[in-house]
Amino acid sequence: MVNTPFSNAETVVQVRDVRNQFGTHVVHDHLNLDVYNKEILGVVGGSGSGKSVLLRTIVGLQKPASGQVLLRGADVYNDNGKNMQAQSSSAAHPQARRRFGVLFQRGALFSSLTVLENIALPLIEHAKLNRNQAEHIAQMKLGLVGLDAQAGNLYPASLSGGMIKRAALARALALDPDILFLDEPTAGLDPIGAGAFDELIRTLRDALGLTVFLVTHDLDTLYTLCDRVAVISQKKVLVADTLDVVAEFNDNWIQEYFHGPRGRAAHAAALKTKGHI
Repeated sequence: MVNTPFSNAETVVQVRDVRNQFGTHVVHDHLNLDVYNKEILGVVGGSGSGKSVLLRTIVGLQKPASGQVLLRGADVYNDNGKNMQAQSSSAAHPQARRRFGVLFQRGALFSSLTVLENIALPLIEHAKLNRNQAEHIAQMKLGLVGLDAQAGNLYPASLSGGMIKRAALARALALDPDILFLDEPTAGLDPIGAGAFDELIRTLRDALGLTVFLVTHDLDTLYTLCDRVAVISQKKVLVADTLDVVAEFNDNWIQEYFHGPRGRAAHAAALKTKGHI
């Protein structure tokens, strides 16, 4: 491991010896990972490697068979085997939940609610605001992600793919989290839309001091946005480091992924954008 700009930063997420399995199928075994304060960490891996399962485990939606997940030093799962998502009676629970926001694949917006109502819902349910207060804040979150007030009156079925992503991002930011989890945020977007979304994430990270955990397969996103990259392979995190280091790691999948035609094109585009060629 080489020194990176985040090597001496606070570790906000610690995954230790985590094992995830469904029946007899083992997805992760002795998986370890650190996520540093205010970094953008890209998580990649082959199909079925368990990228989304890891995200769900960290945020308390998928209890591991064994191991430990610490979120800013607090154990996500208590001694009774219940995750903090299930402990609505705990006094510390609302504050724990506010620590992170999640953008799921395909947005996961409630189809029967308008965009504004989708964003306001966590403010009403968890921050205990009244509807007027919640919708006032929701309007501000809309502006934060680049959507106008009119978009708030639309239902998800009326939104474009890019608008769905931004609306879901606004909902993820509703409770002012300091850690943002994104699951394939640019999937289904055209290159221009994906690039704009990447830039939005970078702007929000810099402006709000967010830590970003980003599951993706988008090589352009990795090269233009991520501070570090973690590769899930062989049921564990095979390597987690800067992209230059990861791309040279001695593993067949990594070599094919980063040095295949798409990887070379993404690398060349990133260098051109940075003015290196």
